[in-house]
Amino acid sequence: MSTDSPYPEMKKSHTMARKGRPWRDVKPPPSGPVWAIIQGVGSYWTLVASLDLGVFDGVQDLGPTAIEPLAAHLDVSAPHLQHLCDALVTFGFLDQVDEVYELTETAERYLCTDGPASMAALVRVAPGPLGNWESLADTVRTGVVESPVEADPAAFYGPLVTATFATQLRAASRLGLRLGWARRPGLRVLDLGAGRAPWAIGVLEQSPGSTAVVNDHEGVVELAAQTLAERGLGERAEIRPGDFHRIEIEPSGFDIVVLGHVCRTEGDDGARALVRRAFDALRPGGQVLIADYFADDHRVAQPFSVQMGLTMLANTERGRVITHSQAIGWQHDADFEHVRLIEPIGFNFVYVADRPPEPLTSERARP
Repeated sequence: MSTDSPYPEMKKSHTMARKGRPWRDVKPPPSGPVWAIIQGVGSYWTLVASLDLGVFDGVQDLGPTAIEPLAAHLDVSAPHLQHLCDALVTFGFLDQVDEVYELTETAERYLCTDGPASMAALVRVAPGPLGNWESLADTVRTGVVESPVEADPAAFYGPLVTATFATQLRAASRLGLRLGWARRPGLRVLDLGAGRAPWAIGVLEQSPGSTAVVNDHEGVVELAAQTLAERGLGERAEIRPGDFHRIEIEPSGFDIVVLGHVCRTEGDDGARALVRRAFDALRPGGQVLIADYFADDHRVAQPFSVQMGLTMLANTERGRVITHSQAIGWQHDADFEHVRLIEPIGFNFVYVADRPPEPLTSERARP
């Protein structure tokens, strides 16, 4: 058998340490990753169109169905709908056998309007204003976002907090089971940048006699008031509108302060100041909850968190990616202790840290 190599230049000494990647001049990499990004634009708008047309709810209504009945049910063109549904099959949202389409479990759970963890309302709002993505190069060039969401926070955050409410309430409720809120009656909660207040509601529904101060921008915090009232919690909550950096907060007045998915909008300095505000608002022994999407310290192993950071860069004045080291540093610099990371539901992480208890005075320490 011949031992001649088709690539005689690739010797044992030709290692990455000595020569770099030996295959770089021999076999080019596939173009698939580039095409995946290009096709991602079409994939996104395919999903948006499917939700706008009610495809997933329609298949849910009819059960396994051929295209013609589904098209009649949705009042759309059958040939065009078939192309759309075939694309949804490639995404894993529909199954198709013998020209009959049915929902996958993923679509049932996340894309039907009444799914147990529906993201249907989130798809359109999650990327932020689409024009900001078209001008991302200018944002990177100048460091200035053309249309930051801060210019009209209610217009952006109103739909967003509505779309994320169910998921965040589930995360808060699971966290409460871990932290034993049901065994801690009469808690006083401060929820900053609360949206529809899923975190405050999680505490109020588990801790008997607990009360909350709920904060967000004008036009957003009213949604929290509505949700609290609908759940029979309105009398246990005070609505406090305004900028969470500037509203008046009672010092040492709370057992729990929640920063739920707000730090990534503030940049390092703003988030650090916000964590310090949380410390000052807590009673000795109180806890801060910092929920967000945290990236690994090298920003390579957790792509969703890094990409979420880019969404912040593209759409907000100060928002950036948050790394675990940053979040831990904010808490340590604010003098929190017992910092720990909890994952109450999949891919949703919360840092929990304690304000140290008051030291014993000489009188109390005396036996």
